[in-house]
Amino acid sequence: MNIFVLNTGRCGSTTFVQACRHISNFSAGHESNIHKIGTQRLLYSDNHIEADNRLSWMLGRLERQYGDAAYYVHLQRDRESTARSFARRMDFGIMKAYRDGVLLGGEQGQVPMDIAQDYIETVETNIGLFLKNKSNKMNFRLENAEEDFRLFWEKINAAGDLESALEEWRVRHNASDS
Repeated sequence: MNIFVLNTGRCGSTTFVQACRHISNFSAGHESNIHKIGTQRLLYSDNHIEADNRLSWMLGRLERQYGDAAYYVHLQRDRESTARSFARRMDFGIMKAYRDGVLLGGEQGQVPMDIAQDYIETVETNIGLFLKNKSNKMNFRLENAEEDFRLFWEKINAAGDLESALEEWRVRHNASDS
C-alpha cells in the first residue's frame, strides 16, 4: 500500500517523513519525484510513504493512478502560522510560482500574507474535495503530532521504532527563519 501525505507545505511534512524513516515496513520520502514528469512523477515503489505539497496540484492524476487503493494523510498546521511561514518565502518555491504563475503577479497592493492565505485556502480546498470519497484517510494536525502519529502508526500497521519516530516531532526540521 502506498501512503500520500497531502499538505500545503510549511506544516511539518519534512518532520513527518523523518519520523516515518523509523518505520521498517515502509520506505519514506519527501518530494522524491519533484523533478520528474509524465508517468514517472507519480511512480513510487509499493509500501512507500510520500510527502510532497505539489501533489495537491496533481490530484486528478493521483486519483487515476492510485484512487482509493492508497492511504491518504491530510497534514495540516494552524493556518495563521503556515501563512506567516510562507510569507517569509514569497520570492522562491511554491509561493513565487503561485504569485507569479497562477495569480500572474497578483494585483497592486496585495501583501505576502494575503497571497499566502489565498494559496493555503486553494490547496486545502483541493485536498478536502479529493479526500471526500476516500475510505483510507486520516486528518493529521501538527499541533497534535505525537498523538496523531501514534494513530497513524496503528492505522498503517507500522513496524519499527515508534519511540524514535516520536522523538523526531521534538526536532525542528526545515524551519523558516524568523
